[in-house]
Amino acid sequence: MKKWVEFMRVAIFDFDGTIYAEETFTLLMKHLKEHPIYQSSYKRFYRAIVPPYIANKLKIYPASKMKKRSMQLYLEAFEGRTKHEMDLYFEEIKATMQQDFNKKVIERLKLHQHDNIHVLLVSGAYTQFLERVTDGIVFNHIIGTDICYKDDKVFTKNVLTHVNGEQKTLKVQEALNGHQIDWENSYAYGDSFSDLPVLKLVGNPVAVRPEEKLRKLARERGWEIMD
Repeated sequence: MKKWVEFMRVAIFDFDGTIYAEETFTLLMKHLKEHPIYQSSYKRFYRAIVPPYIANKLKIYPASKMKKRSMQLYLEAFEGRTKHEMDLYFEEIKATMQQDFNKKVIERLKLHQHDNIHVLLVSGAYTQFLERVTDGIVFNHIIGTDICYKDDKVFTKNVLTHVNGEQKTLKVQEALNGHQIDWENSYAYGDSFSDLPVLKLVGNPVAVRPEEKLRKLARERGWEIMD
């Protein structure tokens, strides 16, 4: 007797520019700069980030490396802080961020949940940050860049594993390991050309307020564009 295999549909959502209409790191920088407890670390962080930022603008330092370096340097402001303290820090900007969530994208996410589709959030942002600021929205998986802790305190001596580009695809496949996926009838949402590896996984890619390079590709391939 042939065994029946049930295939699972998935919906994969990017965060920056997709669920959240703005750039996460811009808000995180502002939060650090104005924070009553941690603002003393901002100047050191800013001085350290200027050289890779300029090198990136001069196109001699890749954007992916600059983002990873930025996130590593940002965490150094919190060396020795507990996981609970980091939860509180990220919680402080939740309400501000949620005001800029893309309502159309959230509606689509809830529609997929209603249709019993497995929903994933995939972003290069810190996983702990994503868990706090998306409080109230249910995901089956949240995939982000993990903060390293040692004895329950932020530890920055280890090199950060930044989830970006092809890494997102690998992390999605890891999260879904053991499931049979109906990729053709699954969905992915992204705003950037760097989201292409994830968008190409599914039969229903959606470009959300896309940058011009992705918009052009989406038009050529007949993908849905959500403006």
